[in-house]
Amino acid sequence: MPAADWEVMTPMSSLSPLIGEVSSGGRADDVVQRITEAIHLGLLHDGEQLPVEVELARQFGIAPMTVREALAELRARGLVETRRGRKGGSFVKRPAGPPVEYLRATLAAMTVSELRDLVDEHVAVAGQAARLAAERASAVNVRRLFALTEQLGSATTLGEQIRADTRFHIELAIAAHSERLTRREVALQAEVSGLLWLPLGPPVDVGAQVAAHHALAVAVAAEDPDRARDLAEEHVGSDLHRLVTLNLLLSDEAQGDTRA
Repeated sequence: MPAADWEVMTPMSSLSPLIGEVSSGGRADDVVQRITEAIHLGLLHDGEQLPVEVELARQFGIAPMTVREALAELRARGLVETRRGRKGGSFVKRPAGPPVEYLRATLAAMTVSELRDLVDEHVAVAGQAARLAAERASAVNVRRLFALTEQLGSATTLGEQIRADTRFHIELAIAAHSERLTRREVALQAEVSGLLWLPLGPPVDVGAQVAAHHALAVAVAAEDPDRARDLAEEHVGSDLHRLVTLNLLLSDEAQGDTRA
C-alpha cells in the first residue's frame, strides 16, 4: 500500500494515530499488539520503515527499552526485520494472511455482551462518520471509496479481503474530516475486522459486502447524509449476528473438546 494512501489522515512518520494508544502501563506486549494489528489490517504496508526506537518511544510515551523489547518480539514473529548499515532500520514484513488462531482465541474469549457493546460503538461511529462524509467528502475521498469497493470485489485472498474492507471503513471516516472519528474507526477496525472475516462457519458473503460498500459510496457521492448514515448503521449493525454466530460455534467446539 503506498504511503500516500494514508497521508490524508496522518503523516506516516507518526504511528500513534494509526495504531492507537498503548495502555497506561506502557508494556512491550501492548506495542506488539498494536503494531501487529496495523500490519495485518494494511495500515502499515510491506517494506515500510518504522520510526527509530527513540521516536517510537516518544510517540507512545514509553521507555526506549520497552520499544526495543517490542521490536524483538515482532522480529521473532516474523513481522519486522532489522537491517544494518546507513540505510538500515526496522522494516515491516507483512504476511499473506491474518493470524487466524489468535483471532479465534480472541473471539472465543469474548462474551455476547462484549460483542454487543463493540458493535454498538461501531454503529455509532460509522453512522456519524458516514453522515459527515456525505457533507464534507472531497472528490478524492469519493474516488477512494469507489476504488476500495472494487478492490474488495477483486480480492482473492483472506488477507486482501480484510485489508480492502478495513481500508474502506477507515476511508469513510477520513472523508468525514474528523480526526477523532478516524482514530476511533481505526481502533474499532483493529478490534473487529479480522474477527468478522474468520474462516469459520458460514463464509462471508463478499458480494453483499461489496454491494453495501457501493451503496455507501453512492450516498456519499450524492451528498445524502441521512441515507449514508442509515446505510452505515445497517451495514455495521449486521456484524453482530455474524460475531455471535462465530462465538457460539467456538464455544460448541470447546465444549466438544472437553467432552472428548
